[in-house]
Amino acid sequence: MRTVELLLDEAADLAVREAWRRLADAGLPSQARHRSPTNSPHLTLAACGELTAPIRWELAEVAAALPLSVRFTGLVRFERPTSVLAWALDLDDALADMHRRVWEAVASDSAPGSLNPFHEPGHWSPHVTLGRTRRAGAFAGRRVPELLPAPPPSVRLTALRSYDTQTGTLELLQPRH
Repeated sequence: MRTVELLLDEAADLAVREAWRRLADAGLPSQARHRSPTNSPHLTLAACGELTAPIRWELAEVAAALPLSVRFTGLVRFERPTSVLAWALDLDDALADMHRRVWEAVASDSAPGSLNPFHEPGHWSPHVTLGRTRRAGAFAGRRVPELLPAPPPSVRLTALRSYDTQTGTLELLQPRH
């Protein structure tokens, strides 16, 4: 599986890492506990089986549109198969358009039904994960907002990358020149 992700500017990256640290210090699930060198704050746009040449071609055009400024809107919790705590991002027109372009790129050369429906436009909730666990309700009833710094009001999404879940490698997706 290959993800398509956006990276945050340095200030936002540091703020997310501070939130990770505070959650871990409080004994709560935190992305800080993932010691992989590939673990960094990011916004996942989509995931597909492989990045074929047609998909890469389209993603290079998306990468050329960066950087993109967006806003954090606050803390959110998701109870899906996992319990997730995250900072949500405002799905403004520019971010919605970028997401739609990525979705169309991966969908154009992927097997029908193979894409995660949570990433589909209209169902996607842009967020940067702070903590996740398989324990349902892990963040419910906790005073989590008091533990965390406020998210930065604005964020610049600076680069497009892909993570290969099979090999554990990252690839920066560059714009065409």
